[in-house]
Amino acid sequence: MSTPNLDIRDLQVSIEDKQILKGVNLSVNGGEIHAIMGPNGTGKSTLASALMGHPKYEVTGGSVTIDGEDLLEMEVDERARAGLFLAMQYPSEVSGVTNSDFLRSAINAKRGEGNEISLMKFIREMDKQMDVLEMDESFATRYLNEGFSGGEKKRNEILQMMMLKPRFSILDEIDSGLDIDALKIVAAGVNEMRSPERGVIIITHYQRLLNYIKPDFVHVFMQGRIVKSGGPELAERLEQEGYDWVKEELGIVDETVGHKV
Repeated sequence: MSTPNLDIRDLQVSIEDKQILKGVNLSVNGGEIHAIMGPNGTGKSTLASALMGHPKYEVTGGSVTIDGEDLLEMEVDERARAGLFLAMQYPSEVSGVTNSDFLRSAINAKRGEGNEISLMKFIREMDKQMDVLEMDESFATRYLNEGFSGGEKKRNEILQMMMLKPRFSILDEIDSGLDIDALKIVAAGVNEMRSPERGVIIITHYQRLLNYIKPDFVHVFMQGRIVKSGGPELAERLEQEGYDWVKEELGIVDETVGHKV
């Protein structure tokens, strides 16, 4: 099997006729973890939502392929079936649908008719992954994210990733609002999924998450594009010195896109 590849070329995205992404270039292969860091309002979450196909975001230029297939021509469910997963910054609550029912339905939709996962295999797999994430067994029967704390919602997003086993995962500020213990647990879930068959994009403000999930590449996002790339040492420097040195080096006065996203 060939190495999975997510290839983003000169991606341009607008919201309500205002351009937010201004030419994003990024290639992610299976086995790689890419961290995208940057100040608020630079377009990081817009990138995540646009890749997943949120209707609010209009792609005005560029291309995105997943394993050579045109991602931008796919509907949201087709993107998920192709192997793309988004752990959302603000997961929605869905009353009346339990965690276990939601996950089993999602897995079966991905596997296709006639290839559904057996109930016993599903239960064993869910129990195993919930143990990794130190989630109480009651989470299986609770309604999806309803009444969950912020940390519980983030942990639940990682559970979905671990159960669905996507080829590419986009984790949008999965560390926000987590205390150090929860952060370590979430990181353990991500590390458990690390494989040559899977690639990960982590969007974060803070280097602390990257103390527990070692990225292969770190990218600085400003003005709606990636302006600088490096290894883990880049994240460490950003933690110590902030972003002013990047702005000065590149002659950037305002790093935002003029629209909080």
